[in-house]
Amino acid sequence: MTKSLWWENGQKVEWSLGKIVCVGRNYADHAAELNNPVPEQPLLFMKPATAYSEVTSSVKLPVSKGRLHYETELALLIGKPLSINSGIKPTEAIVGIGLALDLTFRDIQAELKKKGHPWERAKAFDGSCPITKFVHFDSSWSLEDIEFYCWINGNLRQHGVTKGMLFSATALLENIKTEFTLLPGDVVLTGTPAGVGELKGSEVIRLMLQHKQTKLIDQTFSTSAE
Repeated sequence: MTKSLWWENGQKVEWSLGKIVCVGRNYADHAAELNNPVPEQPLLFMKPATAYSEVTSSVKLPVSKGRLHYETELALLIGKPLSINSGIKPTEAIVGIGLALDLTFRDIQAELKKKGHPWERAKAFDGSCPITKFVHFDSSWSLEDIEFYCWINGNLRQHGVTKGMLFSATALLENIKTEFTLLPGDVVLTGTPAGVGELKGSEVIRLMLQHKQTKLIDQTFSTSAE
């Protein structure tokens, strides 16, 4: 079963969703709030396409399985193959940007980390990656001039400034392409700033993305327990 992504204008993205590549601990303040060391290189993991859920007016959350945390992240939509041999700059592979929530069962993740096990049980479950609609990426934009916000029930919880990334979006793509190929329809999540917290399944969430002072995305939705 294929998963469809959407543009802000309501049109369907021309490629089905592929893999979702995620980056852990890419903001020093977030690493500090969870008492995690700052990585020396990008900390990569993946979510399958089945983790995706479209951000509409309501998003269901599997809160019965344990303490569920939100992590707001800038999402990059890939539109050209990017590999170590592709011969293009990373920014040339980006066709859209949006916002995503990397939903995480925090207690399960903590147990997995203690055992040295992978994080998929905590981060790759069905519906663990709500993603907004995408806006077309303008090649004149600087990826270091992007800000994003997350309000929970009217309270600002996260404010991300891409200049604060430990590894810039460009550096992330440069690193990823040396490990595996990115294909059209793949999405790259670039890390979350400080301010993560628990969702109960009864919230109103507002996500906003802007380049410099220009608002690109502003979506509000409610959550409900699954």
